[in-house]
Amino acid sequence: MKVMESTKEAVKRIFCSFLEEKGFRKTPERFTILDEIYSINHHFDVESLYIHMKNKKYRVSRATVYNTLELLVSCDLVTKHQFGKNMAQFEKSYGYKQHDHIICIDCGKVVEFCDPRIQQIQSMMGDILKFDIKHHSLNLYGNCTKLREGHCDRRA
Repeated sequence: MKVMESTKEAVKRIFCSFLEEKGFRKTPERFTILDEIYSINHHFDVESLYIHMKNKKYRVSRATVYNTLELLVSCDLVTKHQFGKNMAQFEKSYGYKQHDHIICIDCGKVVEFCDPRIQQIQSMMGDILKFDIKHHSLNLYGNCTKLREGHCDRRA
């Protein structure tokens, strides 16, 4: 619990500095959205975050959620993903190690994985091609085992 709280304090400080530097207002709603995002342990879309917050009786508009997410992406506290034809999904990014994704093309299920060989390939290709690589994104698309077993929740 202590580690999570220190992460939440760190992201709050980073966001506060970003808002001040860019001349944006520091509203309670923005910080509430940030806190909720850093309480979620999975990918989410704007609508699910909005509904989650409404169910917890927070008074935030859909527009505030959209706008705050864009600010959080701009200051690298949240990562935005576009997995295939599905709507954008987001995940918290501060303090989280590099990882990649496998996405089911039928139900949209997203599974994270980390393999050190990918980091080795990134370093080697940077050296060979004379690039200072800062980050990468690897998304693999296929069908989950639930689909093959006939239990997949198709979204198509």
